Amino acid sequence: MYETLRLECSDAIATITLDRPEKLNAYTPQMGEDLVHAFRAVQGDAKVRCVVLTGEGRGFCAGVDLDALKAMQSGKAAGPGPQLGEEEFVKGFALELFEYPKPVIAAINGAAIGVGVTMALPCDVRIASRTAKLGLTFAKLGILPGLGSTHLLPWIVGLAKAQELVLSARVIPAEEALAIGLVNQVVEPEALRDTARALATEMAACDPDALAFAKRALQRGATSDMAEAMANEQASSAALREIRAKRASEG
Repeated sequence: MYETLRLECSDAIATITLDRPEKLNAYTPQMGEDLVHAFRAVQGDAKVRCVVLTGEGRGFCAGVDLDALKAMQSGKAAGPGPQLGEEEFVKGFALELFEYPKPVIAAINGAAIGVGVTMALPCDVRIASRTAKLGLTFAKLGILPGLGSTHLLPWIVGLAKAQELVLSARVIPAEEALAIGLVNQVVEPEALRDTARALATEMAACDPDALAFAKRALQRGATSDMAEAMANEQASSAALREIRAKRASEG
């Protein structure tokens, strides 16, 4: 169905696998279009309660496809369809993914460079293979980080560490990413998918409406003071009760 990825659903879990292994899953505008479509399709599927995003082969996503980047910088079209920087994924989907109502786990199986990191930042949990390497190498390419990463990266690792990573364009091993909070767990390569799926299964067993409201409450609470966070918790709990009551009356 998709040119650049696979979408598989089983046991309430959707797995989106970037599938350009010969290019270490380098990002193209078509991949962006496929990701937007796949995530939206899964969002509308009531049977799916959690999503795992991973890559096929040795790479998670080794950055932008250089042919697409050269076409963008030269002003020449690289092929049919949207050009790099014009596709919906780059222009606005990161916010949609950040606010996605279902839990999203990034299972980083290998190199995550540039957009490979920034597409993982809006996910709720990031689990990395011990052999993975991560780098925000945009400065080396003469471009700026996108997908909301200038907000998300300092929020996740702190401003000082975010500045170090972006301004040095350094690639770091998975263990260092764990130490600074960029990823939640590091596991052996052969255990990555099972670990991600086990966590997804735990999440899928929870009430989906409660998870959606909990995600929003945590995101708002992280940037609020205590009083604002408590007020938002109470308002969110009331909204959750209202949804349940409405469904009960309709059912």
